[in-house]
Amino acid sequence: MKTVAIIAASGVGKRMKLDGGMSKQMIEIGGHTVIWHTMKAFQDAESVEAVYIATKADSIEPFEKLARENGFTKIRSIIEGGEERQDSIYNCMKLIEKEIETSSVMPDAILVHDGARPFIQPEEIDEIARRSAEHGACVPATKPKDTIKFIGRTPDVFGETLDRSRLLQVQTPQGFAPEKLLEAHRKAASDGLYATDDAALVERYFPEQEIQVYEMGYHNIKITTPEDVPVGEAILAGLKAKKQAN
Repeated sequence: MKTVAIIAASGVGKRMKLDGGMSKQMIEIGGHTVIWHTMKAFQDAESVEAVYIATKADSIEPFEKLARENGFTKIRSIIEGGEERQDSIYNCMKLIEKEIETSSVMPDAILVHDGARPFIQPEEIDEIARRSAEHGACVPATKPKDTIKFIGRTPDVFGETLDRSRLLQVQTPQGFAPEKLLEAHRKAASDGLYATDDAALVERYFPEQEIQVYEMGYHNIKITTPEDVPVGEAILAGLKAKKQAN
């Protein structure tokens, strides 16, 4: 299987309260940066052939150095991201389109991942890639642990309580048939439409496409706030212990 991956890694970490606009991708967890963990997972995934990363302009050189020094040979290109996450992904999509035109080879699937989700495992990436190629779309998700409610008539009161058994918390990497993801991004760019994730774009422009759910464990968190760092340390320790036990 030939899978291409896009990693969106332009976040400056406002909620992390980092000094000087430091990228949250450069926070260290378990002795390595967040982006190192993410790069390594995709490097080790058997299905992944090439990885494209969109990041801040001043992060390009450090990311390239990191990939070079650690032998992350699948990193095909590291480019400047756009104003929004979706713009960053579309920048990478245009590069992938050029590669497809040059090689005349269409990948089996394109995966889109948040760079700040460092604990995704290579075997999970491979399974999402396989299901994406087979079904046309696959998105990882977890069942919410908490009860979810709508906001009421004013922001300080509750409205309706949602049926938790029918809810899922969506994660990444999200995988899609290349033609549909490329076309969804092209149409969204033309329409000026922005969505919170790539699945929403595919849902909008290809409503007939069913998106397979890949239920995950609770380790695939996104590093967003300072509290996530010690939680991440614990998750990483647990993953290492699990691998040693196996």
